[in-house]
Amino acid sequence: MARRIIGLTGGIATGKSTVSAYLETVHHLPVLDADVYARQAVALGSPILVELAQRYGDDILLPDGNLDRAKLGEIIFNNADEKRWVEQQIHPFVRQRFQTIAQTYVPKQTLVYVIPLLFEARLTSLVTEIWVVVCPLAQQLERLMARNRLTQAQAQSRIKSQMPLREKIAQADVVLDNTGDRENLFRQIDNFLNNAKCR
Repeated sequence: MARRIIGLTGGIATGKSTVSAYLETVHHLPVLDADVYARQAVALGSPILVELAQRYGDDILLPDGNLDRAKLGEIIFNNADEKRWVEQQIHPFVRQRFQTIAQTYVPKQTLVYVIPLLFEARLTSLVTEIWVVVCPLAQQLERLMARNRLTQAQAQSRIKSQMPLREKIAQADVVLDNTGDRENLFRQIDNFLNNAKCR
């Protein structure tokens, strides 16, 4: 039997971390996180960080040489072409990390891949089913502004830089509605986890 790999995605601040934490702590599933690998891709001294500094200058570096994520974010969330270029540097590294780390688990072990840009990065081939976490736009904006201390305009630009949720929902095997309380969300997870390929 092929390994079950859940591709967990959704919009920014819709609740992916809540879902992945529940799958990891309650259902004891290994969680592999694209954001972790993306940070590794631009770690101090990495070839990709060198490429970024060459393209944008040392202004995107902190005094200690690490990436200034806020400054890079201001560039890529306001310029689609630059966002695409940065992702072209990072996504191959992320894909390779998923493939390498997955091989360290026994073949029958179900894995969870948390990939915010699952569709945008064309990484759907890595997973066997797609779970999309959703909530209303107003709720998403409120959560993002509070979590990242952003203005409404900054939060909106980050949301608009991603594929619309309705397009992700259309390609999902499972849609998790995170509008209500956590107990309701957790019940949905429990139910869907017992049913592979719930489309």
